[in-house]
Formats: sequence, C-alpha cells, structure tokens
Amino acid sequence: MSSITSSGKNRAHERRRLVKDRVFAWVMSVGGVIVIAAIALIFLFLFYSVAPLFQAAKVGAVTQFDVDYAEAPLYVSLEEYKEVGLQISVGGSYQFFSTDSGRIIESSSLNFLSGTKMSSFAAGALTSNVIITGSDDGRADVFKANYTISYPNDKRLVSPSLTRPLEGQELVLDEKGVAIRLITGQSTEDEVTVLGVSEDGSVNLVGAVKESSFLDDTGEWVLERSTLSLEGNQISHLAMNVDQREAYLLSRDGTLELYDITSKTSPRLIDRVKVVEGSVRPTALKYLSGGLSVIVGDSQGNLSHWFPVRGPGNIASLRKIRSFIPMNSGVVDIAAEYDRKAFGAIDRKGNFSLYHATAERRVFSGTLGTQALSEGIKFSPRADAITFRSENGSIGMVEVHNEHPEVSFSALWQEVWYESRDKPLYVWQSSASNNDFEPKFSLTPLAYGTLKATFYSMLFAIPLAVLGAIYTAYFMSAGMRKIVKPSIEIMAALPTVILGFLAGLWLAPLIERYLPGFTMSLLVMPMMVLLAAFTWAWLPSRWKIIDMDGREGLFLVPILLIGAYLSFILGEFIQIYFFDGSLTHWMATAWGVTYDQRNSLVVGIAIGFAVIPTIFSISEDAVFGVPHSLTQGSLALGATRWQTALRVILLTASPGIFSAIMIGMGRAVGETMIVLMATGNTPIMDLNIFEGFRALSANIAVEMPEAEVASTHYRILFLAALVLFLVTFMVNTVAEVVRQRLRQKYSSL
Repeated sequence: MSSITSSGKNRAHERRRLVKDRVFAWVMSVGGVIVIAAIALIFLFLFYSVAPLFQAAKVGAVTQFDVDYAEAPLYVSLEEYKEVGLQISVGGSYQFFSTDSGRIIESSSLNFLSGTKMSSFAAGALTSNVIITGSDDGRADVFKANYTISYPNDKRLVSPSLTRPLEGQELVLDEKGVAIRLITGQSTEDEVTVLGVSEDGSVNLVGAVKESSFLDDTGEWVLERSTLSLEGNQISHLAMNVDQREAYLLSRDGTLELYDITSKTSPRLIDRVKVVEGSVRPTALKYLSGGLSVIVGDSQGNLSHWFPVRGPGNIASLRKIRSFIPMNSGVVDIAAEYDRKAFGAIDRKGNFSLYHATAERRVFSGTLGTQALSEGIKFSPRADAITFRSENGSIGMVEVHNEHPEVSFSALWQEVWYESRDKPLYVWQSSASNNDFEPKFSLTPLAYGTLKATFYSMLFAIPLAVLGAIYTAYFMSAGMRKIVKPSIEIMAALPTVILGFLAGLWLAPLIERYLPGFTMSLLVMPMMVLLAAFTWAWLPSRWKIIDMDGREGLFLVPILLIGAYLSFILGEFIQIYFFDGSLTHWMATAWGVTYDQRNSLVVGIAIGFAVIPTIFSISEDAVFGVPHSLTQGSLALGATRWQTALRVILLTASPGIFSAIMIGMGRAVGETMIVLMATGNTPIMDLNIFEGFRALSANIAVEMPEAEVASTHYRILFLAALVLFLVTFMVNTVAEVVRQRLRQKYSSL
C-alpha cells in the first residue's frame, strides 16, 4: 500500500516538474522575444531619427506673383515670413507687394537726382537688405529695405519701407561724372563702403564712416576714397564681404583678384589667380554666407569654391578648395543662403541646382517650372523659398524643403577644408557664437576617441583580469578564492560616476605630480615580484615555516607595496636630477610632447577598473569550470601546473575568456561618465597617451540637451548613437561566432 502511495506522489511530482519546466521555457522564450523586439525597436527609432539627414531636397510648385509691372523687374526678394515681397524695376521704381494676393502695399521710385538714371545695381549682405545703385553721372546711392512687425488684434502685420542710410550725404563714386557700369557695396549703421567700375574703365572705392562727438549724437559722415590702378574694362564681376574689409574683382579672362580694403585710401592686393583656362569665361561670382569664401561659375557650367589660405609668414593666397557637379550649360546666376554655406545656381537653359559647399554635395537638380529662368534668383531669409525672374519678365517663387544639406559622407568621415583653415582637417565643432559659423560635423575624431579609450582601457584591464582569473581559479587556495572572487565582483557595483570623479579630481593630479614614479613602477614592481620568487625558491626548506601553496598573493601584497613606494622615491630623484624638476615640462620642450592632466592614461586606468570585474568574473568561471579530469590527466602524464594551465585549461576555457573580453570591450566602448569626467573632452586625433579626446558616447551626453530638436546637429547625434549601436552589434555578433567555433574546436579536450 505504501509503495502505491509513493509511486503516486512521484508521478504527481513529475507532472509538477514538467509543468514548471514548460512554464519556465515559455517565460524564457517570451523574454527572449521581448529583448529582440526591444533591440529592433531601438534600431528602428535611431534609423527613423537619422533617415531625414540623407533625404534629397524638394522643390515645390511655382507661384507666380500677380503684380502689375510698370517696367521689367530687375530684383525681387522676400522678408522673413514670405508675406511681403520687394521688386525693383530696371527704371528704378520699386514695389512692396503681398505674396498672397499680389496687392501693392507701397510703390515709389528710388528718388534719383533730377536728370539721372540708374546705370548699375547690386544687393549688399544677405541679412542687411541693403541695395546699392550707380547712376549715369558717377554717383552711388544706398537703400535699405525695412520690415516692421506688429500684432494688431493678435495678427501679424508686416509693414515695409525703404530708407537711405546715407540720407543727406552725397556719395560721388566717379569724380569725373562717368556712368557706373558695375557696382557693389555693403552698409551697416556706422559704415558704408561702395566699389564701382566706370564706363571708362576706372575702378573707384569710397568709404563713409559716421563719427559722433559729445556735442552731437547724430554724427557726421566722413568720406575716404581711392582709385585702383586696374584695367576696369576687363572686369566683369565685383563682390565685397559683409565686414567691408575685402573685395573680389573678376575679369573676363578669368583673373580673380582679392583686395584688402580695410584702408579705403590705400587698398592692398592680397593675391591674384586664374580661375578658368583657355576659352572658358567666368560668368558668375557670389560670396557665401559669412563673407569668407566665394563661388565662381563659368561658361561651361563649372562651379568652384575659393577662399584665402594663410601660409608661411601669415601670407594669404587664394586657393581653389573644391569643385562641384557642373551644370548642364553655362552658369547664369548664383544665389547664396543667408545662414548656411549653401547656394543655388541656374544655367543658360533654365536648369536649377542646389549645392552645399562644406558637404561638397549637390542636393537638388531640376527646373523651376516650365519657364526659362533669367538672372535674379534669391533665397528667402529662412532658405525655405526661392524667388526668380523669368525670361518673359514675370517673377515667381517656389517653396524649398532642404533641411540638412550639410550632411554627406565626406563631411562626416573625411577630411574637410573649412574656411579660415590652412589645410583639410577632421573637426567636430557643432556650434559657435554667431550665425556665420561653418558647422563642422566630422564624426571621425569622435570615433577615434572612442577607439582610443577602448584600446588603452583594454590594454590595462585584459592582462590583470584574465591572468588574475587564471590564478584565482587554478592556483589560489579555496579559502582565499572564497574571499577574493566576491571582493572583485563587488567592484562592478561601484558607480562609474564615482570612478570618473576619482579619476578626474584625484588620480589625474596624482599621476601628473608623480609621473616618473608611476612610469618606474611598471618596471620596478615586476622586478620585485621576480626577486621575491627567486628568493623564496632559494630559501632553505627549514626556513619555509608557512605553506604558501595557493597563498602567494598574501606574500606578494607587501612586496608590491614596497615596490610602489620605491618607484615613487626613485621617480622623484630622477625627476629632480634629470628633468629639471618636471618631466611633463621637459617632454614638452625637448620632444614637443604635450601633457594634459586629464588624458588617455587616466581614462585607461579608470575604465580598466570599471571593466576588470566583468572580465575577471566571467573568465574565472570559465577557467574554474574546466573539468578536473583534464587537469588531473595532464598532471598524471607529467606536465607541470604551468604547462597544464597554458596548454589545457587556457585552451578549454578560451571561449568563455573570449566572451568575457568582448563583454568588457562592449562596456568600454559605451562608457560615458568616466570619459566625460576624466578627459579634456576635446575632439582631437592624437595617439599620444598623454592627450585627451572626446568619445561618441560622451559627446552625445554633453550636446544632446542643448541640440535643437530635429536640427542637423540633433540628428547627427542620433547618427553617432546609431554608429555605436551598429558597431557594438557587429562586434558582439563576430564575438559569438568566434566563441562558438572555439567551443567546437576545443570541446574534444
């Protein structure tokens, strides 16, 4: 009867066990699927955030302005909100009109002096709304379009007006009264500069500066002038930068001259170059936003980017920085954006293309409607629309969606020649104090910093963790192992922010102060260990009172402390007597090796301490899990313990050790707080262990809170996160494949 009862209990127990196994297997399966789904969702979210970076620009339908043109239009522009437009005719009349209805808001003329006509026309800086005109009697005039915004009844109202910055001041450009053929200029509140070419070929420069006194707050305009000794009849294009300090003169034969016009009485030639060759003729010249570089277009449709580069002796020379995908025919006109290094161009066949200079990228190519375009394309202030003139005399507008033209493979990963730099560089500099800044979004120095942090941290952590794991699992006594292994594993619970804090505020100054001693410890401490080992081996047996088998670590701790102390004492002596009291200063003067207090050495040690517990714990479990039959068999066949450890245990445990290293590397790659707090956080590319860096993870942590949502900067930070994600995923995948092959190879041992 009891046997029957016992059998029933066993069957019930077996059923419960099977149910538990199935439930647990189901829970594990569901958990695995959830983990995979979470990883997939993370990837999809990152990809969704990054994808807009690589979308091509889009141009909308053409909107024709229904404006009553008394004369053929010469110039058309829009204010910031695209609600009011300004068109100026060839006869000098102007009209402010509503872009929605074509209604004329204000209409008048530019009020030339009696009996004079406009002979030349130019627009000033993109952000100033300044217009410069030249007359047939050698005079120049400056106008400024103003847009006052008010909110009557909580509705935005744009009130336009046209004013004269030089009201009451006559600006004579050609004192002989010859008509002005070409003109350019810039105007600010206190300074106006105009450069013109007369019909007789003379090139004249006039500057007006407002000087005020204590008695007169209104100020008085003071004029300065000069005449450049040039063949003005050959000049076809003029351009002046927004600071009124430099001017370009482009001749019909392709000669581009750059002048320093800081002194209006004595302009100085900086450089003269040839921008086209042979029968090709230059057809367009335009400053990019910021006024540091120009785009030149020619009769074959080529577009090139030029700016001055400082060379030896701080002497500037004009350099052709890059060329762009050419237009289908000769370039007719170029328009630059207000705040970005982007520009548009049209050719003789009416084709239109959008480019970005820094990215060296064409983001759009096509036509703006069915009508052929003439000169006069211009971007709206927010670069979301383009106005143009058609050959039939009408004016129109197209909407533009071009959110991220700054992004290209070359801009992100290759060397880029930025304005004001003397050579192509890898640079990450995402913001500056003004709108003329050229964004520098190179991810290469950040990826380099990530690899640098990983390399030095793993160089520090792998030997200590793996060798420590082998010793703990195979050589150490069981009693010591019960204490050492949990103690090291507890280190993994230490927050990395604490490690970063200690590394930045305690370890970094300590290493800088005792750098020679730290360097000497790498030599002295191993020598002390070897000396202690030989000493113990040569001691007579009767002196060996304590059995050190498996407890050598206890004996070596004081030896290592003594070695560290001797290293620092010896390092101080060497620093004083051989390096004039400062090794870091001596390295900088003698070798040119700079030393930053928060550098790769400090980060390597700090991250190394963070990943050592992970690598040690997994490696120790792998070594300890090697079957004792293998080790006993090896020893029985005459192998020493070291031979057994290297040729049997290490090979058998290699899959687990490899996994431990890969997991530790993954943590080092993604480490943020230590890198953030223990480096100079400067995105430089230098293998020098005494220099800092900036990693991808730290860069995301620093800049993401300040990035404008959906901006190029914001999405590039997500791209950096996607790069980290993909690199980690690929490394882990390769590591798993290698681990499986190692397991299969050594499973027969």
